[in-house]
Amino acid sequence: MLSSESIGNHHQQLNTVRLDDADLIILRELSKDARTPNNLLASRAGIAPSTCLGRVRALQDAGVIRGFHADIDPQLLGLHVSAMISVMVRPDFRHEMLNSARMLQSLPEVQDVFVLGGTPDILIHVICTSVEALRDFVARNLGAKTTFSATQTNLVFEHLSPTA
Repeated sequence: MLSSESIGNHHQQLNTVRLDDADLIILRELSKDARTPNNLLASRAGIAPSTCLGRVRALQDAGVIRGFHADIDPQLLGLHVSAMISVMVRPDFRHEMLNSARMLQSLPEVQDVFVLGGTPDILIHVICTSVEALRDFVARNLGAKTTFSATQTNLVFEHLSPTA
């Protein structure tokens, strides 16, 4: 989720998309709650509801708004172990780094994948049912691959969501 500070309250240009104050308010409000009713969103942005609906559609069409998401509690689904795994790609496989990241992204345990500049090469966030399932995930998907030279797994004790 983007914070109010990162979205800002001023005119700015994002790539080729020109955003005015109403657009910035819409983005800030939707980043706080994607289910904000259009009438309330329009009121907060100081524009008519029909204009607001058009603005949201235009922001979607321009790719600024990429989607609307549900914040799901993994614990209630039996997914009790969360980890951040640092992955080093072997130097002779660096040309395969993006493909490796996409392969990791396709795995059901993987929540997020970040390709980094620096160390590690790839950082993944995984959620598993147990420590044993996490161990199996690492062995099966990371340790058994010749593409990766090393991994480091860090258990997440607490995830402080920006909405908390």
